[in-house]
Amino acid sequence: MQAQTLAIDFGTSNTAVGFMLNGAPVLLDIEPNSPTLPTSIFFDYDSRETLVGTPANKALIDGEYGRFMRALKSVLGTSIMHEKRRLMDEQMDFIEIISRFLREIKTRAETASGLRFNTALSGRPVHFHSNDPQKDAQALADLRACYLAAGFTDVEFMLEPEAAALANHSHLAQGTIGMIVDIGGGTSDFTIFEIVKGGIRILASHGVRVGGTDFDRKLSIDHIMPLLGKGSQICKAFGNETMPTPNAIFHNLATWQKIPFMYTREIRREADELFRYAAEPALLKRLADTLENELGHDLAFAAEHGKIAANIADAEIDLSALERRLTAPLSQAALGQSLEALTAKIKTAAAETLASASLTPDQISSLIFVGGSSLMGVVEATLQSQFPTAKPHRTSAFTAVIEGLTLATR
Repeated sequence: MQAQTLAIDFGTSNTAVGFMLNGAPVLLDIEPNSPTLPTSIFFDYDSRETLVGTPANKALIDGEYGRFMRALKSVLGTSIMHEKRRLMDEQMDFIEIISRFLREIKTRAETASGLRFNTALSGRPVHFHSNDPQKDAQALADLRACYLAAGFTDVEFMLEPEAAALANHSHLAQGTIGMIVDIGGGTSDFTIFEIVKGGIRILASHGVRVGGTDFDRKLSIDHIMPLLGKGSQICKAFGNETMPTPNAIFHNLATWQKIPFMYTREIRREADELFRYAAEPALLKRLADTLENELGHDLAFAAEHGKIAANIADAEIDLSALERRLTAPLSQAALGQSLEALTAKIKTAAAETLASASLTPDQISSLIFVGGSSLMGVVEATLQSQFPTAKPHRTSAFTAVIEGLTLATR
């Protein structure tokens, strides 16, 4: 087989791949009839199989016996990356877990194309970790190690918003100054670029560690976790005094990358103890049931689905996986209120990008929204008010990064 470079958009929520064929970018279907697949992995304890993408999500929804993981990219650069976990009678760290996912992507791409891919061009956020250069550098080293462990002999990296700029330059007139607004699952990235003869000129790139999974987490903390006892009172063993339930267990249960580690004997014992002394035991019983039945990811998916629904109209978060007919109302106003602090961070990062380019808001003529979370109404409204004269573009929100990465492999 002929060897070529494989472009890989390894995202927090979704992954896509592409390569150049006869001078044109080709996005490969790495799931049936789909150029993207969820960045999910499921270790099936019964079949001893490692499932990735939609089958992994389905195994979780169907209640198969095993361990589900998502938001794999979010653990890069953290101490969790190198902690060994026992999965399917093997001791694995996240280098091995992520490399298994990438190895499967490589295999599918080679099967679909009939080519051999020894080199990868991978997208990366501007910053994996905001304001922490050491963790940022470690995250890149971790990701490189994952690609090499997956079977690639070499890997190069390109900033994701700059790849998106490359993909969009042909749609804009020469002299145009545009801004990529790339809000993914884990980070928000910005690139300001100018259309010049023959391509683009990058003026500034910047990013912040805020993304769609943070939106899910905040909605879960605000609207789901109170139904599990967050904010309720615990009676002291002696006397009539009460104290609030500790927040840590609820915050961790609402965090995608921490959910797989919430089912230990110690944490379940803590939940049982809270239930035992709860002033409102019915609420804390839900917490204990969530941990006992390993429903943390079901609640996280419910928050994500509620977020998507409330982006269009007032909605409800469906929590029937935990308790029949249990829902949490989520109006558009409540959605905006919950996400206000996060959208403020995105607005600040956009302003910092603008300052780095020494430009004023009126000089940005095009806002190009990339990534599923960039289409949230609160995000669009925030950025449009910040750049009122800029024309919005949303046509390639889900494919711009992989298209640009693919173009860059030529």
